[in-house]
Amino acid sequence: MATARTMKSSFITENPSPFFHYLLSLSPLASLVNSPKKSPRNHKLCTPQNLSLFFLSLILSFTFLGFSILSFLLVSQASSSSCHLSSPSTPFSSPSLKSSEYSPINLVSLLSTTSDDEDEPKLSNSVMMPLPAHGIVRNNVSEEEREFWEQPDGLGYKPCLDFSIGYRKASLKISKEKRRFLVVVASGGLNQQRNQIVDAVVIARILGAALVVPVLQVNLIWGDESEFSDIFDVKHFKRTLQADVRVVSSLPSTHLMSRQTIENKIPYDVSPLWIRNRFFRQLNKEGVLVLKGLDSKLSKNLPYDLQKLRCKVAFHALRYAAPIRELGNRLARRMWIEGPFIALHLRLEKDVWVRTGCLTGLGTEHDDIITKVRESQPEYLTGRLNMTYTQRRLAGLCPLNALEMARLLKALGAPGSARVYIAGGEPFGRKKALQPLVAEFPNVVTKEKLAQNGELSQYINKSSALAAIDYIVSLSSDVFVPSHGGNMGRAMQGHRAYVGHRKYIEPNKRSMLPFFDDSSISDAEFRSIMRKLHSKSQGQPEMRANRRDRDVIAYPIPECMCKHKTGIF
Repeated sequence: MATARTMKSSFITENPSPFFHYLLSLSPLASLVNSPKKSPRNHKLCTPQNLSLFFLSLILSFTFLGFSILSFLLVSQASSSSCHLSSPSTPFSSPSLKSSEYSPINLVSLLSTTSDDEDEPKLSNSVMMPLPAHGIVRNNVSEEEREFWEQPDGLGYKPCLDFSIGYRKASLKISKEKRRFLVVVASGGLNQQRNQIVDAVVIARILGAALVVPVLQVNLIWGDESEFSDIFDVKHFKRTLQADVRVVSSLPSTHLMSRQTIENKIPYDVSPLWIRNRFFRQLNKEGVLVLKGLDSKLSKNLPYDLQKLRCKVAFHALRYAAPIRELGNRLARRMWIEGPFIALHLRLEKDVWVRTGCLTGLGTEHDDIITKVRESQPEYLTGRLNMTYTQRRLAGLCPLNALEMARLLKALGAPGSARVYIAGGEPFGRKKALQPLVAEFPNVVTKEKLAQNGELSQYINKSSALAAIDYIVSLSSDVFVPSHGGNMGRAMQGHRAYVGHRKYIEPNKRSMLPFFDDSSISDAEFRSIMRKLHSKSQGQPEMRANRRDRDVIAYPIPECMCKHKTGIF
């Protein structure tokens, strides 16, 4: 950076030139400093020659003084301009130069500024952004259709990851930790693993430990053996978090033979205090702590700085690996270029029907298959075992099937010509499972249809990579609708809010399903009821503080988003 100490003026230098000494010798100041002792016999001080020399030296002195002042002002302004351009700012604010600032002074400052911090990650450049939403400009669209594509008002909320001074001071030590190491084994599907990685970073921060790049456990359902580096950009992960937690690729040789206790019995809703009391002494003694079974165990209620850290990990640090990112963006552009589109996360996979204890709606043949699998593996059934299928469905515990999703979209004003992207694994029942949706919306597209020339061939049997591609395409959709909430639904809800409040429709299953079964209601009345039930659940800013058990990843306001003038969006 150019400063007043390093920028040298052409008028003031560390070693004055002979011309400088010459000017100084002619000045009145020089005559006072260097004048010889007065001679009592010298009385002719006011002769014409002396007066001429005096006025000449006076003029030259003022000229020199003027040049000196001008040089000082130039250096001062250049220095202050340089400091302005490089001064710390909020994570999402970037210095902007007004037209009046393109002066020679600022230009010199810009050209003189060195890039010492090229390796410093910029949060404004690290967040995964969607393609811009489409505007509805056609005049021949109905009011219902226009309302369906309309994006919610963000009310001025923008990302604001401004960590406290105390957090930043503690970072100086934590980011250089070399004695204590945390190893985390993440299980489940991609978005379940993402949640555990977010919590792993927060726990490492709580314990003041270095985090070893998380281990992804082999998925027993899909048989995916992908490692962290296969799915995520490891270098970006480390750089983005370098001010928060030290991240290393593996344990150092000094810790390989350390006692490594594997902790897998962690209760739900544990606090930072519980984490410190339970693990700090053990970690300090053994040097290594291994955690398994971390899924959603960390409290949703954390101090503000730790909530901001969760957002930083989820929306900035966990960037997908370059090959996945490039292919996902390519498919997203192919969808986007044709106009506005809907992304549906349809949870119609076989394991979802087994785990939820719900019926597929595809007939007794398919339901019998699910029932037999569930009876042979009862451990897969999640909660509320004493409820019947009907009770589960009316309680909103079952995913919407293709017919129910089609009816909801039509009622909310989606045109039949809309392009629909299906995110998710292969549905149980294949084409039969999607047929009711395709009948109402013929332009149904999957990643397999969008891909060309074997672009997906390298990801066969790689469920995590395929889920990452779905995530990238879905983020750029104009409207996103999940059929069953879940980890991807929550992640997409928060991410879409974080990047500009893109429309997100959360089906109000518990309230709407009774009307689906009431054949006495007319189509017009049904549409009116559906729009009313979902008028406040379409991506508008919603405070996490209203319900303290909400995850900040799904509800980033107010901890990670606030109303302020500057931002990248």
